[in-house]
Amino acid sequence: MTTVETVRNQHNNGLSFFSWSQNQKQIWKGSLDCISFEQNAIKDKLLASDKPCYIIRVGGKIGVTNDGYLAPADNGSIGQAELLISVPPIHLQQFGDPNFLTAYGVKYAYVTGAMAGGIASEEMVIALGKEKILSSFGAGGLTPDRLEAAINRIQQALPDKPYAFNLIHSPNEPTIERRAVDLYLNYGVRTVEASAFLDLTPNIVYYRVSGLSLNSANQVEIKNKVIAKISRREVATKFMQPAPARILKELIQQGLITELQATLASQVPMADDITVEADSGGHTDNRPLVCLLPSIISLRDEIQAQYHYTTPIRVGVAGGIGTPESALAGFMMGAAYVMTGSINQSCVESGASEHTKKLLAQAEMADMIMAPAADMFEMGVKLQVLKRGTMFPMRAQKLYELYRSYDSIEDIPVAEREKLEKQIFRKSLAEVWEGTAAYLSQKNPEKLGKAVNNPKLKMALIFRWYLGLSSRWSSSGEKGREVDYQIWCGPAMGGFNDWVRGSYLSEPNNRHVVDIANQIMKGTAFLHRIQNLKIQGLQIPNYYGQYHPVQSTLEM
Repeated sequence: MTTVETVRNQHNNGLSFFSWSQNQKQIWKGSLDCISFEQNAIKDKLLASDKPCYIIRVGGKIGVTNDGYLAPADNGSIGQAELLISVPPIHLQQFGDPNFLTAYGVKYAYVTGAMAGGIASEEMVIALGKEKILSSFGAGGLTPDRLEAAINRIQQALPDKPYAFNLIHSPNEPTIERRAVDLYLNYGVRTVEASAFLDLTPNIVYYRVSGLSLNSANQVEIKNKVIAKISRREVATKFMQPAPARILKELIQQGLITELQATLASQVPMADDITVEADSGGHTDNRPLVCLLPSIISLRDEIQAQYHYTTPIRVGVAGGIGTPESALAGFMMGAAYVMTGSINQSCVESGASEHTKKLLAQAEMADMIMAPAADMFEMGVKLQVLKRGTMFPMRAQKLYELYRSYDSIEDIPVAEREKLEKQIFRKSLAEVWEGTAAYLSQKNPEKLGKAVNNPKLKMALIFRWYLGLSSRWSSSGEKGREVDYQIWCGPAMGGFNDWVRGSYLSEPNNRHVVDIANQIMKGTAFLHRIQNLKIQGLQIPNYYGQYHPVQSTLEM
């Protein structure tokens, strides 16, 4: 049996306590044998976040237990065991907005975002969905046939589990948006993640409003949910407000929505959820999370006060989320949910190639750079990519500089054209144009017609040939093109690699999306407990405050 003298003489665990109040209203009752004073045992007690945690002082030494119970103090007597701090259990479901869990039927407020080209693959969405974790399929850049196949496969695997599909803005080719919306409506896809939008388009409004109706209680029922990923207040405002009357009128005239649906649209926002995208991979404004999230939450509150929506818009966060610390930071700032992206690309279920996954697993936070985007090349829009192990960022920037400097391919000096053909395209510019023209003749003959009479546009399309294929080479693992891989990635990837260094998760083959989601959320709960204890006066060595993935949650 443990005695006071045993505790006093045998343990030096580094814990100390500073109290701002001596008012003891409760005492702890239990066996001294259940109190841990040894470092490893203390860490185990702290990790058991689903159990209460009591910080006890016995014989001048501080220990930790999950057992025993609290009772009212008896005439100020504390007995042999002095209660210093007590914290209740904390469950993963308590983080974020509980309405988010209900709305999507998920077990906790953690989402994986879409990565275009099927990098956020069917395997990823299905694996997470089976565990009641929401995941968005990366539909951007895929053909309608490929997207339709993905819808069929995911819906068959997840008939009653959560999933979402990406709807990426295509300013130069609005028909791509429309084809995706038609597929989503035809197959009853009830949640889309809208990304890269600069403004509302008839396509996203059509998807949203066509799912509006009145239920038996004469309340607006929203069947088609929208999670809008934004990084600018002006874009967030558009998704937080009701659909524009101008677009609604056009949709009515086209017979796509009813007068009733247009009327109902004035009572609901365009999005159920707003994902505040900070410094992320792919399309990003590189905004700092600690500044952007509070700003958008404040904007939401202003708009809610104006429109008085029955269900207020939830605001989540993405960009830079790759560790328990970053997830906890988001939740503590008021995020309704956290969304991961870059880190999932290195997982087994990702649609990226093995070579790409290995490069990602080696990435550090400073290994990212901005490069021209294929889908918005002429607009000068850039996206964040990995620079370590690839020449793509430098080569893409060279193409954009040439595009800005010259009005046609023919205007580019011969020496520069030869470098392009030899170093970047690895074929003649004429051959590139021939292939591009053949593709456009089938997919977009109208654009081909414009390019024939517009040398500047023709040059852009030739350059976009490389920009477009480079991301596909990364996904397919194109041999011989490794230095040209376009790998969308944000600094969260480097943070994640730092966190898992030396653990089983340092190897890409051990990275599974469900396990990583569980580890980040478990770590979030643990770190929340540690901070709670510190705030109440526990002075604790760094050893106790660190969470590292030791064993896969899939094996537990």
